[in-house]
Amino acid sequence: MNEAAPQPEAAVVAERLTKRYGSLTAVEDLSFTVAPGEIVGFLGPNGAGKSTTMRILSGTMSGTSGRAAIWGVSVALDPAGAKRHLAYMPENNPLPEDLRVEEYLTLRARLKDVAPDRVDERVRRVMEDCDLTRRASGRLIGQLSKGFRQRVGIADALLAEPRVVILDEPTIGLDPHQILGIRELIRSLRGKMAVLISSHILHEVEQVCDKVVIINRGRLVAQGRTEDLRRELLPEAAFTVVTRADEAALLAACRRAEAAAGVAALAGADGWNTFRVTLPAGSPARETLAATLIGAGLALREVAEEKFGLEDIFLAATRRAPGEGRRS
Repeated sequence: MNEAAPQPEAAVVAERLTKRYGSLTAVEDLSFTVAPGEIVGFLGPNGAGKSTTMRILSGTMSGTSGRAAIWGVSVALDPAGAKRHLAYMPENNPLPEDLRVEEYLTLRARLKDVAPDRVDERVRRVMEDCDLTRRASGRLIGQLSKGFRQRVGIADALLAEPRVVILDEPTIGLDPHQILGIRELIRSLRGKMAVLISSHILHEVEQVCDKVVIINRGRLVAQGRTEDLRRELLPEAAFTVVTRADEAALLAACRRAEAAAGVAALAGADGWNTFRVTLPAGSPARETLAATLIGAGLALREVAEEKFGLEDIFLAATRRAPGEGRRS
């Protein structure tokens, strides 16, 4: 890595990117950034334009209009310069099955212009970082499991110490143990390089990413930190309440305290009834709901707040009209 190069404000810039195929618009007016050292999840339904956007950013496909930049270098005006800062691992990354891991990585290091006196060092380093030394050293790539092939692809991406890594579905087809290993590997890159990662496994994205960018039908619908998007897209709080009271008594108690936006019956057994209580955004009763209901004389067995995850955020965001997402 060239340490003397100045650090830009954004490691990745997509500015009003548009890609059209005749009458079909795959990506439209899409803008977002990835800061140096930041890990960003890039999400969207199938066909939303994620892979197209990643190909434009990586220089393997040209956009119809807009600007893409890697480490301050225009992908369109100076593709070779932009690629010097970038590593891209596409979905279904092709690997030669008849080469041993070290042979393949050595070849790739030379193709990436790693200094000849550093090739062996870099191959050893990425094999250690990607946990390939102990279990894949000396083996043909064709003999490796899907998880270890993915590790070889990521090791390849890290060889030249890029400032930006773009990973398109790096955990596709992996079992839970393999996914956990790839998750830890990606986490280890935080602060060292900018990472843009596309994945359908939303729990994994939530675990490793600093923020997310969500697109639908080629357009931005949301971007930001998960907690910020949760407040923006899912402002209501929801609680599961188990009580001996009926729906009318529970609703009356909530309304007296100006607490509830809604009460819905879920189940009932052995004299206990289960309800879902929703509170409006900013309601102070979010912190005091149990005390409010007890104070109203209701017998309670449980009051538990529902926790909205990235899946809920994703569903809420993709129901938006395209283009409603924030550009911050």
